[in-house]
Amino acid sequence: MNKQQLVDLIAQKTGSTKVAAEAHLDAVFDSISHALKQNEPVQIHGFGKFSLGRRAARTARNPKTGAQIEVPARVVPKFSPYKALKELVDV
Repeated sequence: MNKQQLVDLIAQKTGSTKVAAEAHLDAVFDSISHALKQNEPVQIHGFGKFSLGRRAARTARNPKTGAQIEVPARVVPKFSPYKALKELVDV
């Protein structure tokens, strides 16, 4: 499912317009992004937790040339689903 399909589904389920549904969805995404930028985890009951993880620096290899390159440490967003979501998708 892409963003437009999600907007269509939200509009259909809530009886609102697609424009309003997209504005609400964008507000949710912006709020999650802003909280993560402030290093605050976002927990949505019954769904999951968005937080930041740290990747250590490492040495990698360029598959084309075989040359070794240094990959710097970085902070990346991560998502941990809660038990209810895991059970819902377990088929």
